[in-house]
Amino acid sequence: MATQTINLPEYTLYPSPRNEHRMIFEFQLFVAYPYELIHLPDYNFKGKATLFAAHRKHDNKSGQLITCELADDLARFERLFEPS
Repeated sequence: MATQTINLPEYTLYPSPRNEHRMIFEFQLFVAYPYELIHLPDYNFKGKATLFAAHRKHDNKSGQLITCELADDLARFERLFEPS
């Protein structure tokens, strides 16, 4: 069965089947690397996090949306994320 898309005012999201949690958290970051492999457990977050393939509507850009339960986790991701 295909995963449903989530339509938000600013994004169309496609959930990752590897997400442990099925929700969109408050702290979010769009990264414009649609093909970059992002393995969330590698970041050792303290709270919950989810990853979505994303289409940003205002500029038609594809990428990924990381959402975190904790602001510190999102800051950690921003600090450690290095696209190849």
